[in-house]
Amino acid sequence: MLLDEDPATLILHTVNNFNIHGDKNALGRINDSLSTLQQARDLRLRDAEHALKKLSRQLATLENHHAETLSSHYSADHASQILALDTQKFRAAKAAADLEIEGERLEQELEGLKAKLSELEDQGIEGGEGERGRRELEDETLLRLKIYRSLGIDLESDRAGSYTKAVIRNNQKGDVHVVNMDPKFSRYFYANYFWQTI
Repeated sequence: MLLDEDPATLILHTVNNFNIHGDKNALGRINDSLSTLQQARDLRLRDAEHALKKLSRQLATLENHHAETLSSHYSADHASQILALDTQKFRAAKAAADLEIEGERLEQELEGLKAKLSELEDQGIEGGEGERGRRELEDETLLRLKIYRSLGIDLESDRAGSYTKAVIRNNQKGDVHVVNMDPKFSRYFYANYFWQTI
């Protein structure tokens, strides 16, 4: 046998005598440094891509603005713009004239309404003489209708406002009489008939 000791023991002693922990730590630090550098590189790359996209958008905007500026300086476009502005100016002038005419009409209407208000204020709350007479006539008619209804007589008017039919109820007898009132008979005839019926 060449070796006095067991080869496995020799290999184990050889491996133990090598100090590889320092190398392992160095390799770990190198890996960490490489990872940090890769992250920093990716971050710079993203920032550069973002800046490139922003500059591309600005370039597109400026190119569009440049193209619009060039197209607006053509003489034909300039003439059509002047024509359009003239049309707008004439429309605005016509609208102003129409509004002025409408303002004058409304002022006249306001004056008329002020005159009407003054007239109504002069008449007072009761109104003029004609209004008071009409109201008194209506009050008289309403009072008569209330009296007739309290006696059991309902009067019905036609479309012209004349009373042409009377419905007479007699609650004591349980009778109902309908009387068509004809102008050829006098009011006294109907009054006597109504009294006899009720």
